[in-house]
Amino acid sequence: MSLVLPAPAPVTVPVAGGGEFPVHRVYCVGRNYAEHAREMGHSDREPPFFFMKPADALVPVREGETGFIAYPPLTSDFHHEIELVVALGTGGRDIAAADAPRHIWGYAVGLDMTRRDLQGAMKKAGRPWEIGKAFEQSAPIGPITPLARCGELTKGAITLHVGGALRQRGDLAELIWSVAETIEQLSRAWTLQPGDLIFSGTPAGVAAVQRGDTMVGAIAGLGTLTVQVR
Repeated sequence: MSLVLPAPAPVTVPVAGGGEFPVHRVYCVGRNYAEHAREMGHSDREPPFFFMKPADALVPVREGETGFIAYPPLTSDFHHEIELVVALGTGGRDIAAADAPRHIWGYAVGLDMTRRDLQGAMKKAGRPWEIGKAFEQSAPIGPITPLARCGELTKGAITLHVGGALRQRGDLAELIWSVAETIEQLSRAWTLQPGDLIFSGTPAGVAAVQRGDTMVGAIAGLGTLTVQVR
C-alpha cells in the first residue's frame, strides 16, 4: 500500500508501571452525577446519553509530570470537568452490566475540558455541540492503571483543585449510571473495541479556568493529574 500522505502517529496513553495503551475511540457520558445534572438545570436521573471526542484530543500526562493545554479559541468560558476514565481491553455488542467488568482493562484520571459558552449556544439552537467538547487538547488524561493493580473501582473520592482551592468533590459511588451500566448502554449503540476509553461523567462544581491556572485532579486509588492552562 502506498500512502499519499504521511500516516498520523497512533494515539497512546502511558500505563502506570510501564507500557503504552493504544486508543481506539473516546466516548463521554453526559450529566452522570445528580448534583451536576441539577447545576446544569436538569433532573437527577434520565436515560444516559453520550458524545465523543477525537482520539487526538487526548493530552497524555505521565506520572509525576505537569501537562500543558492551550486556552482554546472562540471562547471566554473554558470549563473543567474531572472524570474517571475507563479503558477497555475487550469489546463487544450488547454487553450485560453483570459481564461489563471483565471488559475493563484499567482506569485513569481525566479532564473533559469544555467551551461552555459555545456548547450552550449550540444547545439553544438545537444544533450538535461538538464545537464545545471535541476540540484540540480537550481531554487531558493521566496514566492508565491496570485493573489487576487497582481492582474494580465502584467507590472512592474524586476531586479537582484549581490553584490550590477545591472546586469539585464527589464519590464514584454517586454515579447515576455505574460504569458497568454505562458499558451496557454504550454497547447497545456501538460495537465497543479494545482500546476504547469512556469518560464516565463529572461531579458538581464545574467552573471556568483562566490562563496560568493549574488544575490537580485526583481519584482514590489512581493518584493525581496535574494540568496547567497556557
